[in-house]
Amino acid sequence: MLDRLQSLADRYEKLSELLCDPDVANDSKRLREYSKEQSDLQPAYEAYTEYKSVMEELESAKALQAEKLDDEMREMVKMEIEELTQRRTELEERIRILLLPKDPNDDKNVIVEIRGAAGGDEAALFASDLYRMYTRYADTQGWRVELMDANTNDLGGFKEVIFMINGRGAYSKMKYESGAHRVQRIPTTESGGRIHTSTSTVAVMPEVEEIDIEIHDKDIRVDTFCSSGAGGQSVNTTKSAVRVTHIPTGIVATCQDGKSQNSNKEKALQVLRARIFDMMRQEEEAKYAGERKSKVGTGDRSERIRTYNFPQSRVTDHRIGLTLHKLDSVMNGEIEEIISALNIAEQAEMMDKGE
Repeated sequence: MLDRLQSLADRYEKLSELLCDPDVANDSKRLREYSKEQSDLQPAYEAYTEYKSVMEELESAKALQAEKLDDEMREMVKMEIEELTQRRTELEERIRILLLPKDPNDDKNVIVEIRGAAGGDEAALFASDLYRMYTRYADTQGWRVELMDANTNDLGGFKEVIFMINGRGAYSKMKYESGAHRVQRIPTTESGGRIHTSTSTVAVMPEVEEIDIEIHDKDIRVDTFCSSGAGGQSVNTTKSAVRVTHIPTGIVATCQDGKSQNSNKEKALQVLRARIFDMMRQEEEAKYAGERKSKVGTGDRSERIRTYNFPQSRVTDHRIGLTLHKLDSVMNGEIEEIISALNIAEQAEMMDKGE
């Protein structure tokens, strides 16, 4: 581990030199690449720097302990050694986590799709609740939400809603949300006061750049149509809504949120690239599903990951057995506690496997 850390530290310091090079400063591409690489290395570099300092202090304190000291001084040195030993253990744990393989998509923006599944109108209403939960969570993280497409029902719920979250590290947190979300509550449409169970599905995909997924014009069909709202009524009479079909895979993406056809086409292509990439990723992971299935989920939208029980104000994440009795706060976007717990569980699993 120490050899790997020293190699990392050498690279960090080399990057510092490169970033001061006038040739690099005048090359925006290299400047951006080196800056990002150094930023990614910085947490581990700082932890290693502190670790070396603690080890030096610990060695000095142990050497001092071997000398002839009065009782008061001996007690002070003993306490210092205990504190430094504890800090060394904390840093070793932090460094092990920092050295775990990082998902290359973690820093990317995300495209999120929420669909009402089992439960009809109630599922659509819950889909709108989830959309509101994620937009409020994004606000707490300083991220920006951009609505890309939505299909509502007569009650204002979402049959389907697609939106992008722009912000560094968005995928590193939001990736845990893919799957089926189950709600247990008395629907507003229920006159008898009975508790119903409904589900909405969430799919979280990293934004994919054009250079990562190249889509040729000959491989797509673009259709335009008038935007429509709840109940199917026309929102405007111009054909600004766009549907893009990727002919080789049959994957379709639509966007009708903006009034500009060009803007809607670009957004639809963003969704299309993300869906193609997601399909390729899931196909690749399926080959190793037996070996690498994670306790925090596979990202399969059919997998039930969480239950929101309104009568008991309870939220349970089934992947890690976490239950919180503060449903109102969670629905208001306070989901960091859940996401942090899932992240810790994934890190622990990777460490157990020795990855």
